[in-house]
Parts: sequence; C-alpha cells; structure tokens
Amino acid sequence: MSDMHGPYRHDLIALVVATRTLEKFLRALADRAMEYTPDCDGCGVTLERRGQPLTVASTGDSATRLDEKQYGQDAGPCLEALRTGREVSVPDMIAERRWGAYGAFAVAHGTLSSLSVPIAAWAGTAGALNLYSSRSDGFATADLPFLRSLAAEATGAVALAQAMADSQTALPRMRERLASRTLVGQAAGIVMAERGTTHREALEVLMETAQERGVGLSDVSAELVARYGGTPGDEGTAGEGGAPSAP
Repeated sequence: MSDMHGPYRHDLIALVVATRTLEKFLRALADRAMEYTPDCDGCGVTLERRGQPLTVASTGDSATRLDEKQYGQDAGPCLEALRTGREVSVPDMIAERRWGAYGAFAVAHGTLSSLSVPIAAWAGTAGALNLYSSRSDGFATADLPFLRSLAAEATGAVALAQAMADSQTALPRMRERLASRTLVGQAAGIVMAERGTTHREALEVLMETAQERGVGLSDVSAELVARYGGTPGDEGTAGEGGAPSAP
C-alpha cells in the first residue's frame, strides 16, 4: 500500500469511534469514497447477512434506487461483487446485458456506468461499496487503488462497528432481563415469608399463578411486589395494613 493510502487505516477506526453507530459510519464511508470519484453521483454500501442484502447507507440520488432494483431481481453488479468477492465494473450501461433488464433500468434513471468493490466477509457479513455515475466510463479518472484499499480496510472497521451496534442492542435487553430476575426474586421472597416455603417452591407458586392467569411471570411478580408495598428493583416493605396474601 502506498504512503498516500497507508494512514487511512487509522482514519477508519477513528471514524467508527467518532460516529458510534454502524449506519453513520457506513454513511461517512460512502461520503469519503465519493470524494475520490469526481464523476460519481451516488454511492451505497450493501451488507448481506444470512443471505439478505440491504443498503445500509447511501449518499447521492442514484444509489438506493439502483441497489433496490438489484435486490428485487436478486442479480446485479453490487450483488455479484458481494457474493464473489471480485470487483465488478460496468463502463457502459447502454451495452450491458449481464443482468437482464437491470442495465436498461439504470439508463432510464440516468446512470450510465458503475463500479462495485467488495468488502470482505467477516462473521457472516459480506459487503460491497457501490458507486454510480451519470457518465459512460465514469470511473476512468477515479483513484481506483485508493477505493480498493478503502474497501479492503473497511472490513475490520465494519466488524468493529457491527460489534458496537450489537453491544448497544444487547445492553438494554440485558438490563431488562436482570430487572425481571430481581423482580421475580423479590416476589419469591414474599411467598417464602408468608407460606414458609423453599425458594424453589415459591417459584413454582408464582409460575402456576402466571399460567392460570395467562400472563408472564414478571407480571405476576410485579403485581405481588407492588401490593406488598415495594417497587420493582427495591426491597419490598409491608404497607400499613400488613402484607397481603401471596398468590
């Protein structure tokens, strides 16, 4: 990799940290790619997970429309680049016949050439950087070595951004599970105190009550803790009238 391109690896990781979300990072990546393609009027980033492609980010007017056309017919340059790991260039859409009606569709919407550069697969996620131009042979003056190195180096950055996105999604779920577990524990403690049961027996009482009422275990637990005078997440204390009966 040349000296001009080498420092960009650090820029990508910094970009992930600065943008904080996968979508914002990929949008910034698309913006950066367009800076090095003077005749490009649209750029999209496609990711495919479990066989389902999706334009995660795009800039310009043409990218989303042309990407969606390819997804609809399950064929096109961006999907070919993504699935084969090879760069796909379309210098003249008017003469293009590889993907059925796609070439004519692109021309009808003002796109006369395209370039799709694969983003290497990582942990079940493959991708492609898709660039579109309203000119025939619109990438003749593009900095192709830079775009290729950008796509290659994006693999690790996409992996980091995806991990960050997954952790942000998982954290609220984890908190919810912990809160529910605490709530059930409080309710079980109330049943144990009132009935002199073991913890396991108390849980069975709560589960039987939940089944009879057709509600969740956490719902029954929340009701009991509230009637006892506490709130979810706090240790319950009896109200003035004493503790009510457990379920």
